[in-house]
Amino acid sequence: MGAGAPKARSLRPFASPVGGGGPEAAVAEQALPPAPTPPPFGVTRRRGSMFYAEDGDLAHEFYEDTVVTKNGQKRAKRRRAHENLSLQGIRSWIPPRIHVDFPAILYEV
Repeated sequence: MGAGAPKARSLRPFASPVGGGGPEAAVAEQALPPAPTPPPFGVTRRRGSMFYAEDGDLAHEFYEDTVVTKNGQKRAKRRRAHENLSLQGIRSWIPPRIHVDFPAILYEV
């Protein structure tokens, strides 16, 4: 396309800095992504995004295999199932947490 404006360098967690290894680089190396915003006060439930099938399976999408005959040849096709599914309903809202194996120092004594 052509030479455009230089792109801003983004800070990535745990990325090594290009310009040296001073104490500022160590702090920039441990930069964490911003925390998700909490829900409005009093929100304890949310609507579920998954569906139940007739046999009790729970998933976001369901597919069914069908056999299609075209020009005398049978072919297997997969199509998305929309019938006989029921919504999951209202779920309790669980706030997101940082995973135990997240490799960052969160608190130092």
